[in-house]
Amino acid sequence: MANAKTNPTNLETYRVFLHTARCGNLTRAAQELHLTQPSVSYAIKQLEETFGVKLFHRLPKGVELTEEGKALHGYVELSFAALETASKHLHNLKQLNEGELRIGASDSLIKQLLLPQLNAFHREYPGIRIRLSHGKTPELAQRLREGAIDCAVVHMPLDDAQLDVLPIAEWATCVVVGEAYRELAQQPQPLTAGALAALPLILLSPGSSTRQFIEAWFAAKGVAVKPDIELGSVDLLLEFARTGYGAAFVSRVFTEEELRSGKLFELALRDPLPPQTIGLAVRQGRSLSAAAQQFVQLFRHL
Repeated sequence: MANAKTNPTNLETYRVFLHTARCGNLTRAAQELHLTQPSVSYAIKQLEETFGVKLFHRLPKGVELTEEGKALHGYVELSFAALETASKHLHNLKQLNEGELRIGASDSLIKQLLLPQLNAFHREYPGIRIRLSHGKTPELAQRLREGAIDCAVVHMPLDDAQLDVLPIAEWATCVVVGEAYRELAQQPQPLTAGALAALPLILLSPGSSTRQFIEAWFAAKGVAVKPDIELGSVDLLLEFARTGYGAAFVSRVFTEEELRSGKLFELALRDPLPPQTIGLAVRQGRSLSAAAQQFVQLFRHL
């Protein structure tokens, strides 16, 4: 109880007060706290001197709270209950019994890459609340920098000094057409970038990483590209390609079934498109919650 003498309002002093009020007896309070009875008496005396009021009536067989003591007791009891609740909450967060995971991804990446990992995580930790938001890679990078989300599945490259990006997958990119352009897909000679650019092109809207990826590929071939149709989702790209509006650029993983079934046809290119890398991004120097740390580990073991 040396600390009680130098700082009579520290946490242990209030704990002594609470136990004494509960027991109504200094000796029993000392036994519960594994202290000597004089140490308990001294702590109560110091607390009373600090506030300048009597907190207990001294009775022949124990003690009883004064009106001032009752007033203090209510606050101290609530405070210790709050501390106990906080302790349990932190324990549950650490054990992943509760908590929150905030993650972002584009709609296409949610369906093909993120959802299987989320399902596995949710089965293992059902108490974790998952907050999922969608957006383009630049938008997700901004949310990461602002601390609005914990991590994001993004298209690479993502050059941002404030973010760490872990490569987690590589997806082949292909150009697909519908029945209207089937003969073009079956011709023996692969298409050059220039010949491809002459076709009606269906691309994702400006600002998306995939759009920038395609434009960079054309630029490297010295070809200017101007799409006829710009859309906001992969599903729409495929729908317009099937209907015969032109050639759509998509990751092969999104169209494998339709290529097998003959609903879509892949155009052969003289210079094939390189694979596109997918990454998991977090903000540098930001301590992740226990839930976010565990989720990131799922991707580290892919």
